[in-house]
Amino acid sequence: MARAQFSAETSGGGAFVRQPNRFTDRVTPHSTSPPGGGPDEEGRWPLEAGRYRLIWCRACPWAHRARIVRSLLGLEDVISLGTVDPIRDERGWRFALDPDGFDPVLGIGFLSEAYLATDPDYTGRVTVPALVDTLTGRVVTNDYPQLTLDFSTEWRRFHAPDAPDLYPVELRPEMDALMAEIHRDVNNGVYRCGFATSQEAYDEAYRALFARLDALSERLAGRRYLMGDAITEADVRLFTTLVRFDVAYHGHFKCNRQKLTEMPVLWAYARDLFQTPGFGETVDFDHIKRHYYATHREINPTGIVPLGPDTSGWTTPHGRG
Repeated sequence: MARAQFSAETSGGGAFVRQPNRFTDRVTPHSTSPPGGGPDEEGRWPLEAGRYRLIWCRACPWAHRARIVRSLLGLEDVISLGTVDPIRDERGWRFALDPDGFDPVLGIGFLSEAYLATDPDYTGRVTVPALVDTLTGRVVTNDYPQLTLDFSTEWRRFHAPDAPDLYPVELRPEMDALMAEIHRDVNNGVYRCGFATSQEAYDEAYRALFARLDALSERLAGRRYLMGDAITEADVRLFTTLVRFDVAYHGHFKCNRQKLTEMPVLWAYARDLFQTPGFGETVDFDHIKRHYYATHREINPTGIVPLGPDTSGWTTPHGRG
């Protein structure tokens, strides 16, 4: 069997099995801790503006969704932002983009320092996004699915007056089911293709990915967004995979039945979102390509980063709405 990019997250049958999220505390107005305090007995941290720092990488789709939701809800002045370099080595994500290589707020050079300050025995893969408490330097959560939902619900008192409702109560049952399908077959599905170390595991993931994309194309043919006329969390989650599809997943992860640009409905839908404030300006195709092609040496041993594809089409008219 081929060598795995992440051996600890690869099954005996060659399938990629993503590690669970280690830190799952939450920031909520329901915390019984006083301002400045730590988590209460239920792992709930007090809701405070300016206290927590979102660490993200422009290359990472899981972190990208947190960055977009933070922007859409108007939380930029409430939750500060730290950015790690797209190139990750055995020491993990580093703050090489900052002066002297240290995050100016947390004072650390590697995100792993915050992980180990929270759990000295942590041995798993260090991941973004991570919400870090600036008072203690501890990681509150790296639970990316819950983090963005909490931005919509628990942080509501700090939303901009015109902030959208990205997680409407009446739509949650249908949204939750749809987002679970998107996660399994698309968001994580591209990784299941790319990190597979057996033909069987790859084939299964590939078929599920494109079957889901076909179903989503059919759904979006009759509506502007996944849940109707308004953008929701579901759109954010799908967008961060679609925007990386042609520049990384099509070639690097062998998701090559079609490019996004060859799927008319999804391509128009993705451009519609890209041109919506809060989306396109957070995309960095250079960081995306350099991360995937230069850090996955089991998949791309030469580390050569492709010059293409042409990304100018993202700003062309989308004809939706």
